[in-house]
Amino acid sequence: MTSEDTIGVAGVSAPPTLRRDLEAVLMVVDQPVSEYELAKALDVPVTVVSAALEDLSREYTEQGRGFDLRAVADGWRVYTRPECADVVEHFLKEGQEVRLTQAALETMAVVAYRQPVSRGRVSAVRGVNCDGVMRTLVLRGLIEEAGHDAESGAQLYRTTSYFLERLGLRGLDELPDLAPFLPDDIEGLDDTGEHT
Repeated sequence: MTSEDTIGVAGVSAPPTLRRDLEAVLMVVDQPVSEYELAKALDVPVTVVSAALEDLSREYTEQGRGFDLRAVADGWRVYTRPECADVVEHFLKEGQEVRLTQAALETMAVVAYRQPVSRGRVSAVRGVNCDGVMRTLVLRGLIEEAGHDAESGAQLYRTTSYFLERLGLRGLDELPDLAPFLPDDIEGLDDTGEHT
């Protein structure tokens, strides 16, 4: 514990948990956060927050941590150290790449082409219960809730901007045409693909 933890800057008292609280907030932000915002959120003077941030940044560097606390134009944020970039890149590309199952791909295709669509409709099109697969796609950020069906009240789903990003599309109008993949005799098929 440093003197700033209890005394603060210019005799201003800082809570003993300030460093811990700053670390907790900085670990969850996805954009740099200003000293003012941190001071306001933690109810501590800006000068005390500034000194604590500088101290934490220096400490991380001295300890050779894999992360760094940096001041950038818009505020402070935790970053991976440049010398760890290769390890992180390898982990993200090779170690954690999980492919979608065939069921998930089929379910996602139904949502993409029929959105907004309910779980029941997706299950009807696929011919199997899709609840678990739908939950997985929501957790992965590929589909999201899109309101409720006016008639049945069922939850509706649509694809997300992350879905478009992963497929390299600017919009849904760039999805490939399904016609080449449909059977020649589609007359008399209902929405589920069954003959009427």
